[in-house]
Amino acid sequence: MEFETVIGLEIHAQMKTKSKIFCGCSTEFGAPPNTHVCPVCLGMPGVLPVLNKQVVENGIKLALATDLTINRENRFARKNYFYPDLPKGYQISQFELPIAEHGQVEIEVNGTRKKIGITRAHMEEDAGKLVHDEKEPVSYVDLNRTGTPLLEIVSEPDIRSPEEAVAYLKKIHAIVRYLDISDGNMQEGSFRCDANISLRPEGQEEFGIRTELKNMNSFRNVQLALEYEVRRQRDILLDGGHIVQETLLWNPDKGCTESMRGKEEAHDYRYFPDPDLVPIVIDEEWITRVRENLPELPVQRCRRFIDDFELSEYDAGILTSSRELADFFEEALSQYNNPKKLGNWIGTELLREYSPENIGSCPVGAEQLARLLNMVEEGTISGKIAKNVFVDMLESGADPDDIVKEKDLVQMSDEGELLAFVREIINENADQAQQFRDGKTKVMGFFVGQLMKKTKGQANPQLANKLFLQELG
Repeated sequence: MEFETVIGLEIHAQMKTKSKIFCGCSTEFGAPPNTHVCPVCLGMPGVLPVLNKQVVENGIKLALATDLTINRENRFARKNYFYPDLPKGYQISQFELPIAEHGQVEIEVNGTRKKIGITRAHMEEDAGKLVHDEKEPVSYVDLNRTGTPLLEIVSEPDIRSPEEAVAYLKKIHAIVRYLDISDGNMQEGSFRCDANISLRPEGQEEFGIRTELKNMNSFRNVQLALEYEVRRQRDILLDGGHIVQETLLWNPDKGCTESMRGKEEAHDYRYFPDPDLVPIVIDEEWITRVRENLPELPVQRCRRFIDDFELSEYDAGILTSSRELADFFEEALSQYNNPKKLGNWIGTELLREYSPENIGSCPVGAEQLARLLNMVEEGTISGKIAKNVFVDMLESGADPDDIVKEKDLVQMSDEGELLAFVREIINENADQAQQFRDGKTKVMGFFVGQLMKKTKGQANPQLANKLFLQELG
């Protein structure tokens, strides 16, 4: 029996605001436990929440970027559940009237494009964090994160493979970072997702019993967890067993999922409108103002790179996969006017060491890379030496000029100096010289290679070819 995989993602994007959603406490990451708290986010009796306007504006930005329909009137609800890191005993979220609904984004996997529907996006507050003691059977509660604003983005169950799930996740990740509404740092928990996954026999319309996966803090872990769960559910179904609807944790150390608790349904949370918060009214003027100030989004920037710089769709897609990488490319291009060569260098040498999302941590700046490539164009160094210099730049952060000067890597372009080496190599390799004269032109690669050995890679390759042709007749 063949099965079809059905996946839906619930993405939680932590908003990039200075203060929390309903109080003035800082959202800064990494502060000592329980220092960014106040009576409001601690849920003390008698306190009242006050909505952070920037959170609503961020929601409007996301809606416009993902074709979501903005609900002109939306409201907050109380989601009731009890957990040690939820001091109020309920979470302020949105339920029947979220800020936006019914949108979509387009993904591409293995050359195939597909639209993934977005059910809704709603605003809510984050819970706190439990810190588990590795030595003692106790957990500590850090409430600094409590009340940090989130946008939860819920997809339709349109995803059919772990690869599609990661492509969708990366698409949303790029959008929130381009909009500058979230830093998207998965390691710090400011961009995370839960995955609902089920299997059904091919051709069946009805969905299978689903499980929910949590604790996936990287794109790789999302893919590994989903692949594992597909195998696990498939094995159970083929053995005639039944899937239990439950919430599972991904254990990256063991490479498997582990049961956490039974899966809740919406009615388990006893949603009702929050009596302390009035409905939010979003007028057309507000939407228009936000739309006019939207930045260039990934799809638009990719198209511009293709049209203006004559890049392939694949290269343009890579270069615009993160806002930081696209900015890096355009800054370097302003000083090295060869889009294709620059794109190739970034795609091979730079992205071998740094992911598009982490390009900001690279010690080599755009100006430095442009200078390195200009040195190749000017004939100061060869392309091969440039790659070695680039490795040194990554390790030290030094300018390419300083490295080339310090290591005496300037390309040898003196014709008289190289001619002496060329004649010496031809004399030492008479058999290969005769082969070349007999028409085996591929031997030229051997000769140039010998010259590069003698000159430690510093010979000008174009001049080397010219001199060998001249001397070999």
